[in-house]
Amino acid sequence: MAPERLFNVARKEFSDHITSRRFIIILGLLLVISTISIYEGIGQYNDSLEAYTEQLQRMEEFEDPYSSWMPSKPSIMYVFISMMSYMTMLGGILAIAIGFDLVSKEKETRSLKTLLSHPLYRDEIINGKALGGVGALGFAMALALAIAIAMLLIFSVVPTVDEFAAILIFGAVTLGFLLAYFAVALTMSTVAKESGNALIYTLVIFFAVSSLLPMFGMMAADAFAGDPPEPPEMGPMPKEIVRTASSGYFVSSASQSVVYGGTEDPEWTAYEEEMKTYVEKRRFISDVSNLLSPQMNYYTVAIAVTNPQIAAIAYSPYDAIQEETPGLADALGRVWMNIAALIVFPSVFFAATYVMFMRMDIR
Repeated sequence: MAPERLFNVARKEFSDHITSRRFIIILGLLLVISTISIYEGIGQYNDSLEAYTEQLQRMEEFEDPYSSWMPSKPSIMYVFISMMSYMTMLGGILAIAIGFDLVSKEKETRSLKTLLSHPLYRDEIINGKALGGVGALGFAMALALAIAIAMLLIFSVVPTVDEFAAILIFGAVTLGFLLAYFAVALTMSTVAKESGNALIYTLVIFFAVSSLLPMFGMMAADAFAGDPPEPPEMGPMPKEIVRTASSGYFVSSASQSVVYGGTEDPEWTAYEEEMKTYVEKRRFISDVSNLLSPQMNYYTVAIAVTNPQIAAIAYSPYDAIQEETPGLADALGRVWMNIAALIVFPSVFFAATYVMFMRMDIR
């Protein structure tokens, strides 16, 4: 495989993508909706920042007895949370639109045999097509991030070095998500004889891993974890009761341990231990099934980047709430399995595409 010929194929595919009407329409729609979501996010960020400033002033003026507790300053990464939701849908459609007819179109027009008559090898063709599609998706992602950063600067919101790094990581994670469905579309384009069938196969997989798989994971978690433990019945309460807050079932707010006369109620202690075991078992089963869904992995990692504190609470609902916001490195360390899944998922489909194309009969 000669790098020069490989990059020639990739350059041609990249040019075809970014000049095609289909790519321009979907990209334009994605950028318009992303711009609107960024604008709304900046408004919410400014409101949160104003409330944060007022709270600090109130604490200084009235000498709040809880002044040792400091509210957390809002981060501009909250702006990208709404952008994330649109990427899961429109971004996936854009990735599928790029890849579903890369090979099948060549079969239909019988141009693949003509292409192979040139001094090109099969691996150079399929790898060049893949690189061209990856480049087009990278171009779309870079353009979306550039518009987002430009809007932040227009509204006088200047990211810090750490926030700028988080924005770049968010873009890289989003690109990894787009590559997952591009790889699926490219594989189906290699398998199917017609582009219409390739599109149908890809949409079926898209729907299965984005909607059905998480739903089946929740059903499996409910089936294997069983019913949640029942809380003990509350007896007559004494006059003086001290309640110590502790994290409870993740979906609800929090359970409370009841202390009678300075001694913790053993029934509530046992109940909380059973509830903790139940929640961990249920979450483990659900998380294993969600590793096969690019949407769930992307959502988990993107939340860790945009809102590390919420990600930390979701990851360890029974840990005490941290006063300081977890760092980006710590948040990403908690979701390393989801990051690995975002890398493995497209890699498997790219490898399958390579093998099938190399063994494909082109007569």
